[in-house]
Amino acid sequence: MSVNKSLMGRIMEDESFQNYRNFTRLDDLSSAIGTVKFGEKTNQWLADQKMQDSELRKQLQEIQAMQRQLEKQEQQEGVGNGNEQLQTDLSQAMAGLDSQIQQTLQNNSHSFSVQMSQAAQETRQVKSNLKSLMGGIVSGSGEAELKKVPLRDQISLAEKIAFDKRMLEIAEWAGRFKQIAIKKQKSKYTEGNERKGVITGDDIERLLPIELGLYRHPATKIDFLRRFAEKQTMMFEQSGKDTLGKGPIVLCLDQSGSMRKLDSQSKGFALALLSIAKKQKRDFCLILFSTRTDVRVFEKGKIKTKDLIELAQTFLSGGTDFNLPLTKAVSIIEDSKFKRSDLIFITDGEDSLKESFIKSFIRKKENMDFNVLSLVLGNKAESVQYFSDEVILITDFNDEGSFKAFTICE
Repeated sequence: MSVNKSLMGRIMEDESFQNYRNFTRLDDLSSAIGTVKFGEKTNQWLADQKMQDSELRKQLQEIQAMQRQLEKQEQQEGVGNGNEQLQTDLSQAMAGLDSQIQQTLQNNSHSFSVQMSQAAQETRQVKSNLKSLMGGIVSGSGEAELKKVPLRDQISLAEKIAFDKRMLEIAEWAGRFKQIAIKKQKSKYTEGNERKGVITGDDIERLLPIELGLYRHPATKIDFLRRFAEKQTMMFEQSGKDTLGKGPIVLCLDQSGSMRKLDSQSKGFALALLSIAKKQKRDFCLILFSTRTDVRVFEKGKIKTKDLIELAQTFLSGGTDFNLPLTKAVSIIEDSKFKRSDLIFITDGEDSLKESFIKSFIRKKENMDFNVLSLVLGNKAESVQYFSDEVILITDFNDEGSFKAFTICE
C-alpha cells in the first residue's frame, strides 16, 4: 500500500530511527520491541493529525466505508467478485490519501519526529525494565540472564511491560530494590569477611594478586590453570562467611485487601529477594496469603517468564490469617535438607493466634534453626511479636527498615 510505503520511508529517514538502528544492531529483542513502538507512535501521530485535519479525517472515513462495503460484497459473492467500480474508487481514494499523508508529513515534520524520538526512548526503557525483572543482584547480570530466555518469551514479557501499567511498575520497583540489595549484600559481605591468612583453593574472588599476575603472564598461565583446576592456587582465608549449605528463603507476603495499594511495590520487593536466593543458589518460597494461601517455590531462585507474568497478575484479596502461611512455611523448611533458613513475614494486619500454635511454632523454629524477621506496615505489631525474632515497623516497602530483609539472607 502506497500510504504504508510513504510512512515507512519517513520513519527510516528520521534521525531517531537512524540512531536507534545502531542500538538494535544484532539485538533481536530490541528490534522486535522497537518495531512495535515505532508502529504504535506512528498510529498515534496519525490519530492526532486526523483530529486536527478535517480533510484528512473525511478521507479516512470515506476509505473505511468503502473497505467495509467491499468486504461485505466479497463475503456475499466470493473473493475477487466485488464491485469493480468500487475497487477502482477505493484505489483512487487511497492514492489521494497517500498524497495527503505526504503533505501532512511535510507540514508536520517536527511532531512526527517527536513521536519517533519517544518510540526510541520507550523501547530503551522497556528493555531496561525487562533486564530489571530478569537480572539478578550481580552488576551487569540483566543482559546475560536475558540471553538465557527464549526470544519468544522475551518478546512476550516485553509486550506486557510495554502495555501493562502494573507490569511496568513492578519492573521499576524490582530494579530499584535490586540495586539496594546489591549495596546491602556487599556491605554485609565486607563486614562479615575478615581476611585471616592464606589458604589454597579455587575461589576467584579471593585469589591473591600474585596469582592473578601469574594468570596474565603467558609464561606462567598454563601452570596457573593447572593449579587452579586442582584447587591449589593461593587465596585469602576469610572468617565470618558461612560456606555450608543453607535452607530456603521463605517470604510470607500479605495479600489481604488492604495491601492492594502496595501490590506493585511488594512484587518488586519479592523479586529482589528472589535474586538474592538465585545468587546464593537457595530455593525461594513465596507464600502469598490472606484467608487462603498461594504457594510458589522457585528452585535455586530461578523463575520462568510465564511464572513472572502470572505472579504479577495475582492478588488474593480478602481478610488476614497468620496461621495458614506460618504452617506452610514450617512445612517447606521441614522438607529442606538444609538448616539455617530465613523466614521473612510481611503484613499490614493483625490476627489472633492460639497459644498452643505459637508454642508449637517456636519449638519447631528452635529445632530447625531458622529465624523470623517480620516487617509490619503500620503500627499493629502485637501479634507478630509472639513468633518473630525481630519486628520492624515500616511505612511502605521503600522504607529503610524494610531493607533489613536484604541483609539477613546471607
